[in-house]
Amino acid sequence: MSGTDTDGERTTRRRTIAAVGAAITGAAAGCTGQQSSTAETTTTATHSVQLSPAGRVEFDAVPETVFTAFPQYADMAVALGHGDAVNAVYVPEMSGTTMNHYYRRLDGISFEWEGLQDPLTDGLVKEQLYSLGSDVHLADPAWASAQTGWDRSDVDEIASQVGPWVGNFYSGTRATPPEGYDGYEYYPLWDLFGKVAAVFREQARYEALASVHADLLSTIQSNLPPESERPTAVRATLADDGQSFYTYHLNAPGYWLADTRPLGAVDAFGDGEWDGLWGTVDYETMLEADPDVFLHLWGLTPNYDMASVRDSLATHEVGSQLTAVQNDHVYPGGMRYQGPLMNLFQLEMGAKQLYPEQFGEWPEYEDGTPYPEIPEDEWLFDRRRVASIVGGDV
Repeated sequence: MSGTDTDGERTTRRRTIAAVGAAITGAAAGCTGQQSSTAETTTTATHSVQLSPAGRVEFDAVPETVFTAFPQYADMAVALGHGDAVNAVYVPEMSGTTMNHYYRRLDGISFEWEGLQDPLTDGLVKEQLYSLGSDVHLADPAWASAQTGWDRSDVDEIASQVGPWVGNFYSGTRATPPEGYDGYEYYPLWDLFGKVAAVFREQARYEALASVHADLLSTIQSNLPPESERPTAVRATLADDGQSFYTYHLNAPGYWLADTRPLGAVDAFGDGEWDGLWGTVDYETMLEADPDVFLHLWGLTPNYDMASVRDSLATHEVGSQLTAVQNDHVYPGGMRYQGPLMNLFQLEMGAKQLYPEQFGEWPEYEDGTPYPEIPEDEWLFDRRRVASIVGGDV
């Protein structure tokens, strides 16, 4: 494949990929086919990826145009050297700006988000997917079938007429999938990343980055203080009304917690049970929990101004009594929609915010700026190595 084929040839190729990708099985284990560490190796040999709930999906070529609903998949594409293939992502300015806040510390790596379509502005729209004509949809077909105006027949139509689905949404919190998806399997973030790597035949890049991740986890977990000496913490966001908080667990299963669970802090709301994916509490309930550390989800994104958040907490009659506020331990958190590169930075960030004595102080963060520049001797993972891998040197 090259960028010089005609529109007719592109259409034929997309239909071929879609046709072989439409076969759905109930199992999910492993992947086969030739894989390479660079995008240039695109043989015509068919390769396959098996991922619940889509089952086995076959490709006759490496996808050149890629639909992503949420930024964890866009981050995966960037990590594998295929970021320029992405044609859509949730709230491009928010997702892209946040991703680039991290990538600023990876020499030569960036994500060109301007001009990308938002697939969820008006909900998932079938006509938009036809217009984009993506070679693959890095999104969960079970999730897609549950969107307004969609059912399983619509999902199958897109798979056969446009491009296959390869994604798994409900592993984010181990939530129950929609009816009709019996046997749905759950995956950790880095296993899911491995499946996406197989789509692009980028096993070498994946394995090299997974090694960096394993080393980072080893560094963190071998230096954690005893459980009895760990701080209590909350992961929460201040609601728009300024009078309540959306709260999330720290240590529950699911890849949305891939940046907090390995850190092993004591969840101040660990016993909380909520009907949905998060709970809502007022200031009085937050004070009852009284966490040592307040990790403000989305704080590193352009959606929140951490200076204003801290001011709101400090000037509130009850908020000012919080231990985290009094000790200046209110920190910006990242995004739960994290891919592998974001996960590396968010693990490092959380480790420094929760355990400064073990991992070094988290530096002062100014709103709207990239991930802070940390002295090399305080890195918890090697930025140069990661940039080199993403750039193709594995």
